[in-house]
Amino acid sequence: HRNNMMVSLVDALRSTFPAVHRLVGEDYFAAAARAYVMQQPPESPVLLHYGETFGDFLEALPSASGVPYLGDVARLEWARVTALHAADAEPASINALAGIDRDLLNSVTFALHPSLSVIRSRWPVMSLRDACLDPGHSGDVDMNAPEDVVVVRPGLKVAVQAPPAGGGAVFLTGLQRGVPLGAAAGHAMEATPGFDLAAQLRYVFEAGIVTAVNRPRQQDQP
Repeated sequence: HRNNMMVSLVDALRSTFPAVHRLVGEDYFAAAARAYVMQQPPESPVLLHYGETFGDFLEALPSASGVPYLGDVARLEWARVTALHAADAEPASINALAGIDRDLLNSVTFALHPSLSVIRSRWPVMSLRDACLDPGHSGDVDMNAPEDVVVVRPGLKVAVQAPPAGGGAVFLTGLQRGVPLGAAAGHAMEATPGFDLAAQLRYVFEAGIVTAVNRPRQQDQP
């Protein structure tokens, strides 16, 4: 019985992390997955929810030091799985900003889609994943090109995409933490000169990332 359970859990991890599996090959993946199961057995019988910490586990493995990007690739694959099973939510329109006084606009906060993950990596994590899983990919990946990735499912399909260049990931990460719009934009401007707030706002609404605009309390007072 114990052996059957181990086989089932390794199979579940293989299904959840196909790009990691292809990057390291069957033998290494199976050995790493078994070690992970022994160290962090599932707490739930629902195997779809198993593997959240696999990226951290891989990153800490001494034998994986030659493939330091494995942890981030696993985090990207996990983000896609969690997005697929996240709660549904109706995206908001950018018109939700229209009725807010200009002098209060910097104080609004956004409710973001429950499926959203923002991954900031020093590796070309999305390109590595695509090279493994996309039959049409050339296979050429510039390992010196860090990539940020946004994962979100505003409808039926999970979108895995790069945020707009010029501070998009910094801006989104701030919004995720509940930072008001003005402060999130300020942090992004500090990190990336030339940050274009209008373009970034268009993106977060058009991508279905924002589900509600929370007006500052002052505006709600009579």
